[in-house]
Amino acid sequence: MGFRVQRRLSRADAVTLCNAVVGFAAGVVAFADLHLAARLVLLSVIIDALDGIAARNGESSDVGPLLDSITDVVSFGVTPSLFVYVVVRSSYGGVGESAPLVTVAVVAVASLYAVFSIIRTAFYTTYFDGAEERPGMPNSLGAILLATAYLAGVTHPAVIAVGAAVLAVAQVSPFDYPKPGVRTVGPMGVVLFGAVVAPTAVGRAAPRLMLVIALLFLALGPRYYWAGE
Repeated sequence: MGFRVQRRLSRADAVTLCNAVVGFAAGVVAFADLHLAARLVLLSVIIDALDGIAARNGESSDVGPLLDSITDVVSFGVTPSLFVYVVVRSSYGGVGESAPLVTVAVVAVASLYAVFSIIRTAFYTTYFDGAEERPGMPNSLGAILLATAYLAGVTHPAVIAVGAAVLAVAQVSPFDYPKPGVRTVGPMGVVLFGAVVAPTAVGRAAPRLMLVIALLFLALGPRYYWAGE
C-alpha cells in the first residue's frame, strides 16, 4: 500500500511544509544572525496564515491538522527556544563556553518555551476539539511577540529570557484565545509583511506596531475579541 504521499497530501499541506522549512531555517540562522532569524519567524507566521486560508477553501487533507500541529511546534515552539538560547548565551555563555551549571541553566531557561509548546499542542489535540475551546496562548502569538520585540529593539538577554518564560507559561493558561477573524488577519498580515521586508524603516515602525497589536491581543483577546468578530 505504501505512504502514497502525493495522493494523500494537499496543496494546503505543501504550504504547511514550507512553514516547517522556513521555521527550521530561522532556528539555524539564529546562531549567525538573530535579526534575520526574527524576520524568518514572522515569515513563518505569514505562511501559517496562508495555510489556514487554503485549508478553509477545502484544500486540506486527513493528515493536514496533524501536520499543522507538528509544524507549529517546530516553527513556533522549538525555533523561538533556539532564538532565546542564542540571545541568552551572548551574555552568560552557551554549551562549551561557560561553567556546566551555567550551561544547564541557560539551556533550561531557553527550552521552557518549546516544552510548554509541546504540552499545549498535545493537550489541545487530545482534549479540545471544538472551535469554541482554545485554551492557552497560541504558540504563534508568543513567537510573534519574541520576534517583533527583538526587531523593535528589545534585545537585552534578561528581558528576552523573562519574557519567554512568561509566554511559555501563558501557553497553558486557562484563558480561551480565539483565532483572529478575516477582518483582523488582513491588516495584521500587512504589518507582519512590513516587519519582514523593512524592519528598520521609519524608526522600526512595522515591528513596533506589530508588537503593540500582539500585546493587546495577549492581554485583551480572551475577553474582548469575540464581540468584534
